Amino acid sequence: MGQRFWFIFIIFIFALLPRAPASAQPPSKLKVVASLFPLQDFARKVGGDRVQVVLLLPPGAEAHTWEPKPSDVFKISQADIFVYIGSSLEPWIDKILRAVQNKNLGVLEVSRGLPLIRAQEAEEGTGPSRGSRHPERMDPHIWLDFSLDQKIVEAIAAAFSEKDSVNAPFYKNNAQMYQGQLQDLDREYRQTLAECRHRQILLGGHSAFVYLAKRYGLRQIALSGISPEADPTPRKMAEVIEMAYKTGIKFIYVEEWINPKLARALSKEARVGVLSLNPGHNLTAQQVKEKVTFLELMERNLENLGKGLECQ
Repeated sequence: MGQRFWFIFIIFIFALLPRAPASAQPPSKLKVVASLFPLQDFARKVGGDRVQVVLLLPPGAEAHTWEPKPSDVFKISQADIFVYIGSSLEPWIDKILRAVQNKNLGVLEVSRGLPLIRAQEAEEGTGPSRGSRHPERMDPHIWLDFSLDQKIVEAIAAAFSEKDSVNAPFYKNNAQMYQGQLQDLDREYRQTLAECRHRQILLGGHSAFVYLAKRYGLRQIALSGISPEADPTPRKMAEVIEMAYKTGIKFIYVEEWINPKLARALSKEARVGVLSLNPGHNLTAQQVKEKVTFLELMERNLENLGKGLECQ
């Protein structure tokens, strides 16, 4: 009798508890498409669990040469917000946006309004390249200046808040926390690179690190221009070898995304070692699996810069 009483009592109590309406659904997430890995990572940090961020660039793809397919247009059409760098990196952007069937799509061009470096300045001394004939073309590698990244993060938070005003304080708070991490990274770079035996980054690849070099008082000497497809001239190769001999530099840098064959040939000729630098625009399939972050890529770059430039 006692057990039956308590069983009925418990059923009665549960019946009195308030129930969620049958039609209640979990809040929908903002759907975001980012053209580049740094933008995807920034958007994830700002949006947290209230956004779903898709990277347009496939794992392992080179940002300068990749072009979207019809399926990518569909991805953007299904999104609430599309985040990209600008026409200097994504020359296909106008055509793609005209094809998108979504009048409510929020479009954020993160390079707009930022102090960009002209392509001619970025390619100074690298010899002829595809970009050198276009004096107004800008260097798109803005994510390698962490002070500019802080502004990009702020713009992403504003775009999210405009679409989802209810969660605006959440986005703003996340953005401020991530900006603090970028400030810490910037400070670490400044401290590490303040006193180095060498100030030249000899790069056996294309001109991808001008923003970083300019930020920390370094000089990038690259074999070719902004485009990875640009071929280095024999004169430029000789200049890099001579620079290594003259300065006593012990390492030449190779980009993780570029075939290291040329850089290794140069290192053999100049009798120097090889270290890697990651331009940070994308991840490999393995890095995606390991959930590598933008900050982790930049920490590894700093470690190799400190070693190669012989910093205190």
